[in-house]
Amino acid sequence: MLKVLVVEDEELIRKGIVLAVDWAALDCVVVGEASNGEEALDAVERYDPTLIITDLKMPKMDGLEMIRRLRERGCTACVIILTAYDSFEYAQSALRLGAVDFLLKPFHDGDLERAVTNLRRRLGPASGAEGGSAPPILGLKKGNKSKYVLGAMDYIGAHYNDPGISVGVIAQHLGLSEGHLSHLFKKETDYTLLNYLTRYRIHKAMELLRDCRAKVYEVAEQVGYKDITYFSATFKKLVGVSPSEYQDTSR
Repeated sequence: MLKVLVVEDEELIRKGIVLAVDWAALDCVVVGEASNGEEALDAVERYDPTLIITDLKMPKMDGLEMIRRLRERGCTACVIILTAYDSFEYAQSALRLGAVDFLLKPFHDGDLERAVTNLRRRLGPASGAEGGSAPPILGLKKGNKSKYVLGAMDYIGAHYNDPGISVGVIAQHLGLSEGHLSHLFKKETDYTLLNYLTRYRIHKAMELLRDCRAKVYEVAEQVGYKDITYFSATFKKLVGVSPSEYQDTSR
């Protein structure tokens, strides 16, 4: 199983990569995130990822400088570069530093999954790669979402830890009918509201579990689950390992 670190300064894009990709189907687990190159250097030291997915243009330290410093430290993690800059010079620099793929933003549906799958093939049977398709990446950019869908996402971000949150509650908050909001959300993201809520909660649980002092039942409660058994089953279905196994992986 590949341990993945996602490095991206735009939170919506980073969230989309972490939440919308079926990492378990790719035999991967996301062990950490970072919003710039400086944070990524610390995250690599802490989580020891085998795959780094990183933007190029970021504040404080860009992706190329980050990779350069990691190579100087002896880090051999595979790197997939994401960038909005269609520049051969950037591509050459990234490849010289050992990048295995170079994807231009915005990615097309399935591009990142294919890049990871191709990497698994190159690594060979020892990597434990399995075939199979994964759902497309959500393009979580503000420009291509209606105010109602963005409002629903913001509401979930602020209230995901409330066990009573529901489609009805969110719709009422936005002044829409449940049916209309559900239709809009599914049309614009390819996910149902409840599916997105579940993925968001598990994403937050992954962040909390990286603190090895956290208890699994405490994390479950903090992300809105009353039933720890249901939480653990949902976590394993989406991430590919149990909460306690994920916590061990993140040590």
